[in-house]
Amino acid sequence: MSFQQILGNFALILFVLTIVTGVIWFIDVFVFAKQRRQNADKALAEYDARKARLTAEGIRLEEGGRQELEAKMLRQPVWIEYSGSFFPVIALVFFLRSFLFEPFKIPSSSMLPTLFVGDLILVNKFTYGIRLPVINKKVISLNNPQRGDVMVFKYPEDPSVDYIKRVVGVPGDKIVYKNKRLSVNGNALSYANLPDFLDEERLSYSKQYQENLVGVTHNILNDEQRPPYVDGPHNFKGRDLCSYENDGFTCTVPEGSYFMMGDNRDNSLDSRYWGFVPDENIVGKAFFIWMNLGNIKRIGSFH
Repeated sequence: MSFQQILGNFALILFVLTIVTGVIWFIDVFVFAKQRRQNADKALAEYDARKARLTAEGIRLEEGGRQELEAKMLRQPVWIEYSGSFFPVIALVFFLRSFLFEPFKIPSSSMLPTLFVGDLILVNKFTYGIRLPVINKKVISLNNPQRGDVMVFKYPEDPSVDYIKRVVGVPGDKIVYKNKRLSVNGNALSYANLPDFLDEERLSYSKQYQENLVGVTHNILNDEQRPPYVDGPHNFKGRDLCSYENDGFTCTVPEGSYFMMGDNRDNSLDSRYWGFVPDENIVGKAFFIWMNLGNIKRIGSFH
């Protein structure tokens, strides 16, 4: 599932704005402000000398003239004033978004029943390590993605687009998906029947199960009308590590990569089609729904 395509370059835009406003703020503090102070001192000295001459002649100037002159001389130009005001705000947003938490909006149903269309979610940017903004290069390693994590990543076929899926395979795992049931490293996952799920967007019911993904339980959907085979897998990197049959597929996850699937199994374009997600494409771990304007009851954590 793709989202935020329009804001695909938002991190770069925010970075540029931070640099530009920061440079203006820095130059103003250490150059322009000193120049304004010097000019103000010169003007005030002239004002005081003129006031002394007029006083000697018996002429009194209006009170407050000196303060008004000083304020006028020290006043920042509008473009510098706005840049200085916006800089700390932009810098704070850039820091929070780049290293701590980033918001996303879910526009499609590929992660039903876990995530609904319209869910506004938060993604933890440091769970899997600290990465440099814009270039997304990891500089500090912390944790690795685990099976069952809901993860945001850059779509391997177009890194400008962000996707969100669930991790079902980590490096070295053998993933087998036969007749819509998963096995990991030879261990078949367990499934518990749940009431059918109504997709209000499609106005259709899907079979719902609780899947136990090696200790992580979550709900998935199956569409009984859809066949179990993968229709038209792409020619992705590592394609030779996968084999496709009429009843499903088998893939071995290469080092440094992850196998991702949507919880809405028959309505998700995921690793079955376009392959593995390399570590350098990871954005972060999705963990909290902070708003859904159509259903505020959706607010809360998920798994």
